[in-house]
Amino acid sequence: MATGSSSCATKQADDVGPAEQRTPPRRSTAPVPVVTASVSAIETDEGLAERITSEFEAGGPTFVLDLGLRITAAVEGRVRFDVDVTPHVVHSGGVMCGQSIMACMDTGMVFVMASLRDGEIVPFTTVQLNTNFERAVPADVGTVTFDAFATKPGRSIVFGQVDLLLPDGQRAASATTTYAWL
Repeated sequence: MATGSSSCATKQADDVGPAEQRTPPRRSTAPVPVVTASVSAIETDEGLAERITSEFEAGGPTFVLDLGLRITAAVEGRVRFDVDVTPHVVHSGGVMCGQSIMACMDTGMVFVMASLRDGEIVPFTTVQLNTNFERAVPADVGTVTFDAFATKPGRSIVFGQVDLLLPDGQRAASATTTYAWL
């Protein structure tokens, strides 16, 4: 006695139809809006910015230190820093390379994690860094700003976001992050 499972599978496959009969999804022809991020001033805790900078300079990996990150503002859970786009971080296509951008984003969250523990050294690790590159960072742009902040700081996990902003305020890349306290 035959079961109906094989005819059911055939019927489902037949219902899909050949690819040329399927309607492709409609694509919008509307212009894509330019995403700009607020670079409004944040009050800064100078002592916190100095502490994070000092800890970074004392223990940061040389290749990241060579990027020349400069903290411009820091409060608990948020750190903003600048990076000069120099030939050192530009690839042959004439734009800032993704490896440099991602190193800056990860380091930005290292700064944020340091801001959350009031000087206490608590080990942590990167769990996830998901980066979206939205537009190129031209070699001649000068200085770019990274804005890193905790979106949900927790006792064991910290979620965050890092935005890379061009001098005109346009966002060039954005990352969502997850970090774990060890």
